[in-house]
Amino acid sequence: MAGKFQHPVNERLDLCDDCRITAAYRIRWGMRRLAALLIALGLAACATEAPSTRPGAAGAQNGHFYPGLTCAPFARALSGVVLSGDGADWWAEAAGRYPRSQRPAVGSILVFRRNPRLASGHVSVVSRVIDARHISVIHGNWVPRSLDKDQLVVDVSAHNDWTAVRVWYPPSNQLGAYVYATYGFVLARMPLSHDALSARAEAAAREVTGG
Repeated sequence: MAGKFQHPVNERLDLCDDCRITAAYRIRWGMRRLAALLIALGLAACATEAPSTRPGAAGAQNGHFYPGLTCAPFARALSGVVLSGDGADWWAEAAGRYPRSQRPAVGSILVFRRNPRLASGHVSVVSRVIDARHISVIHGNWVPRSLDKDQLVVDVSAHNDWTAVRVWYPPSNQLGAYVYATYGFVLARMPLSHDALSARAEAAAREVTGG
């Protein structure tokens, strides 16, 4: 499938594949939002025991709001990759301490470079590898203070080396148009599975925010 993708100068992607995957995400999250609404209506008494759902985070899986949540402490708590500093600094911090790669792996950390939109960069934990150009991630504070699971990230780099990506944006329930520059992936020494990452995400968010 990697051969179908084009250079990101014009942000061109294989439309069939991109639309197919985007549509699948919309359907999946639409069903989850409906299910969450039905549960909330039927189990209102339990609402005080869980983090509140952030208004406006349409299309996000869970999309729970945690005051004070930032990406780097959350990624560290979830992945077990013990690095410090701003998200963008993790690539350099990992040198000689953790393997680094241009290929995604479940449990690894995708490191975003600094740019005008991300003054400190960003880090996301890879939760699924869908194919050579598509992954899903769990990250905190992509939507401010929100924890979002299984968010689509698409590689649009010229050489399929994951140095340029587009990221799903829950409030608009679609893949963002902006192309973010990234370094690549920092690999965990003992990576967790998708199910383990998903199950631990809420606890990791509470751990780093005291929520």
